[in-house]
Amino acid sequence: MVKRITALRKQGGARKRVNVYLDDEYAFSLEPEVVVRERLAVGCELDSGKINELAGADNYQRCFDAATHYLGCRPRSESEMRQRLSRRGFDNESVEAVLKRLRELELVDDLEFARFWRDNRREFSPRSRLMTGLELKRKGVSEEIIGQVLDTASDEDSAYRAGLSRARRLSTSDYQTFRRRLGEYLKRRGFGYGIIKKVVEQLWGELGNGA
Repeated sequence: MVKRITALRKQGGARKRVNVYLDDEYAFSLEPEVVVRERLAVGCELDSGKINELAGADNYQRCFDAATHYLGCRPRSESEMRQRLSRRGFDNESVEAVLKRLRELELVDDLEFARFWRDNRREFSPRSRLMTGLELKRKGVSEEIIGQVLDTASDEDSAYRAGLSRARRLSTSDYQTFRRRLGEYLKRRGFGYGIIKKVVEQLWGELGNGA
């Protein structure tokens, strides 16, 4: 059965969806982008097939909007995006279509995400290659990409950066206390005994105490 659009009315509130009336009765609502993209207007005729097509387009648009909003805080891995959108209740077809579009727009790229994560950790919260790799693995990044982005990372440099600010707060302590506290701090960030020992002694010496 073919029905005619007799009214298009914007909803109030923050969502701004558009209510579609067919033959003077409310039928469904759509995202404004769908209305514009499909060139819907009063007088357009819709059959059941077109209505189903519009429902699919609306699901895709809502899923895409949710994805871009989720990306607003920081880059995300593809696995993070898929899990997030699925938890929001979007169907698999819409999720995969949105992920494909995000890849085309270079808004989702696991290699770039892994580089971002590595650099962010190195700058603001240094930790070992092993721990950084485990974090990336939990976010669904492949072993190949993890190996690629961490290939040149230096645990010694990261341990030094991680320990520097903490060491300054411990600089008035005796050496045994300094070594124990800083060593425990670095151990929690995944560094091994050899690197911890070297960095602890280096920082103690640089702070003018002498080992």
